[in-house]
Amino acid sequence: MQTGSDPHRDGVNWAKSIPFFLVHLTPLLAFFIPFKWEYVVVMVASYYARMFFVTAGYHRYFSHRAFQTSRVFQFILAFGAEMSTQKGVLWWASHHRHHHKESDQPDDVHSPTLRGFWWSQVGWILSSRYDEPRWKDIKDFARFPELVWLNKFYYVPPLLGMLGLYLVGGWGWALWGGLISQVLLWHGTFTINSLSHVFGGRRYLTTDTSRNNFLLALITCGEGWHNNHHYHQNTANQGWFWWEVDLTYYVLRMLSFLGIVWKLKLPEHQTKYVHLTYTEAQKRRLKLQSVFGQGALPVADEEPSVLPPLAAPAPAALIKRS
Repeated sequence: MQTGSDPHRDGVNWAKSIPFFLVHLTPLLAFFIPFKWEYVVVMVASYYARMFFVTAGYHRYFSHRAFQTSRVFQFILAFGAEMSTQKGVLWWASHHRHHHKESDQPDDVHSPTLRGFWWSQVGWILSSRYDEPRWKDIKDFARFPELVWLNKFYYVPPLLGMLGLYLVGGWGWALWGGLISQVLLWHGTFTINSLSHVFGGRRYLTTDTSRNNFLLALITCGEGWHNNHHYHQNTANQGWFWWEVDLTYYVLRMLSFLGIVWKLKLPEHQTKYVHLTYTEAQKRRLKLQSVFGQGALPVADEEPSVLPPLAAPAPAALIKRS
């Protein structure tokens, strides 16, 4: 049983983490290769291409089933996501599902409010305690043998990606588009585990510390609208309003026009605008949470009976499909 937070059991496996730390040293190799601006373009393109697969594949599809697609494109999403070198698709999705069940509670695997920035950013990933997928949480996708194979051999996609970059552009492309981009991609993704529970605004009352952050949304193709997401998890868009930039959703919309994905789940009007119906007591509690975190006590005149369910899934009637 994987329960609670035990620092003696959860500690980083330093020996197994050596490759992770060595990759962080590879940007120094840029001083030994003549600089070209094309390398920067390749780095940015590689970063955002793989970030899309992380957000659309690992997160919105495999973790939350926010849209539907074919078995072929399902495999492509998994393969592309694993090119991010963030372990297997079943591992990623199963742990993320568990995070939502226990968000900012003692059993949350990467809560920054309980274990600090270092643990939520990288520590939990480097701990041997979390090496295996939570199979009971991913039974729906574990029935596909090709996904089980990809999950087991998760190092194959990134190695093939590195080989492709080298064959097309030599060591410069492999370094900038593969390794340097990889370091940025890791920490860009991990900011959602750490910083988006610490910095930003809160629109919705939830039982965790999730926040909306415009900068993190730009870095992560839309994942920075984290309070939206924790209020209602299984929507294909996480930016719910026109000013909330969500690059992953824009690509998914394009793919839906092409018939590659379909039945994108979107929040209905009642879900998006529920914050406008909050009582004054609820608004004060939301403000307290924004300043002090989830642990802030409700104000004295607040009656629990009038509070809406926190982080409860929206009824089926409040979900529309596109």
